Amino acid sequence: MLQDYLPVLMQILIASGFAASTLLVSVLLGKAGKRNAMKDSAYECGMLPIGETQPRFSVKFYLVAMLFVLFDIEVVFMFPWAVVFRDLVAQNTAIFWSMAGFAFILLVAYLYALKKGALKWND
Repeated sequence: MLQDYLPVLMQILIASGFAASTLLVSVLLGKAGKRNAMKDSAYECGMLPIGETQPRFSVKFYLVAMLFVLFDIEVVFMFPWAVVFRDLVAQNTAIFWSMAGFAFILLVAYLYALKKGALKWND
């Protein structure tokens, strides 16, 4: 029983030893920098950290992101179906009609999102 876990235990020991030795060598050989007010100040992409911490995003941003995720997930369901389509349709045509129904539901959802103006950027 122990022989089965020996390779895993050795890998954990080697990985932990490598991480510890790398950190130790970095501390020993690394250049110690002097601290000053400029180095200790917050840095954010070259901008001075003045004002609000985070800008407010429009609700449209989150709505479009959620719609993207919803319509992108359909590919996760359609891709495996498309890979085995030829083999499955030869056995049963209900497989084609089930995916056609799925695509129709997605089309209705897309048209609903368009009608509600969820994809308009200039509002």
